[in-house]
Amino acid sequence: MEKIIPSKLKIGDEIRVIAPSRSKCILGEDTVKIAKTRLEKMGFKVTFGKNVDHSIGKDYNCASVEERIEDLHQAFQDKQVKAILTVIGGYNVNQLLDEIDYDLLQENPKILCGFSDITALTNAIYTKTGMVTYYGPHFSSFGMQKGFSYTETYFQKMFLQQEPILIENSKEWSNDSWYMNQEERTFIPNEGMKVIQSGEAEGKIVGGNLCTLNLLQGTEYMPDLENAILFLEDDGLVGKEVFNKEFDRDLQSLLQMAKNKKVQGLILGRAEKNCEMTDEKWNQILKTKKTIQDIPIVINADFGHTTPIFTFPIGGYAKIKVDEKIRIEIKD
Repeated sequence: MEKIIPSKLKIGDEIRVIAPSRSKCILGEDTVKIAKTRLEKMGFKVTFGKNVDHSIGKDYNCASVEERIEDLHQAFQDKQVKAILTVIGGYNVNQLLDEIDYDLLQENPKILCGFSDITALTNAIYTKTGMVTYYGPHFSSFGMQKGFSYTETYFQKMFLQQEPILIENSKEWSNDSWYMNQEERTFIPNEGMKVIQSGEAEGKIVGGNLCTLNLLQGTEYMPDLENAILFLEDDGLVGKEVFNKEFDRDLQSLLQMAKNKKVQGLILGRAEKNCEMTDEKWNQILKTKKTIQDIPIVINADFGHTTPIFTFPIGGYAKIKVDEKIRIEIKD
């Protein structure tokens, strides 16, 4: 299938916010105000899907499948909308996949960006249409007062410039509940990306949240991993006692699905603080995967469920060189 690259943004363009996973109703008013204002100061017009605040109940905190699909389709149909941001993640965006009009999306390509649960949506759309999608900040992410400059910089690089992007390390990172208290933040000096295995590679980018990506296995929505450079991360909801075991078996499952396909490289996003993932633990997991012993592997990259994060294109292109130094270059 031919790759489709959405047009870059220009100052003055409209960004539509939709809630294909959890609803905007779970966000605080201050978070929404800060996020909208920040995007407007960047030069964009911000609009919202008509069902973005709907919820079918406290146990779900999301609109109905029909309402979420309506907002998704309307955002792609609207010629004034140039990019789509998801409100936040969640756990059930894969409910939408059978209901999407992929022909409509393919005929109206535009930027779609989000992370976490949105992994299922962005990878499915790329697989079904050939349209590059993006793993990056939610609308809610823009509501962060402090520690957001790195995320904002790479968002702008990805969507405003044509040139390839060289990924550099953030100076510090955080993993606190900033949405609960914007003032009392804890920032940790960033040790930077680390080499597990050296080498050089180039290929298409596939990935996102590992456990969510694995939901697509065995379905028509799972992307082909031939010649892929995998960008993978996972959240720390299971905690330190289980995270390394869950990541281990989830990665094993993905690599078994990719049997007889050549994965070119592996870039792992930083684990959350409560997972307590040491270099030794990462090595223990990765050294058991026989099919990736001859490819470059990097850990501790700036994407995932810590902040800040860089934006990367699913279906885009990466060129990596890993030796004493790490060089990762991406483009859509």
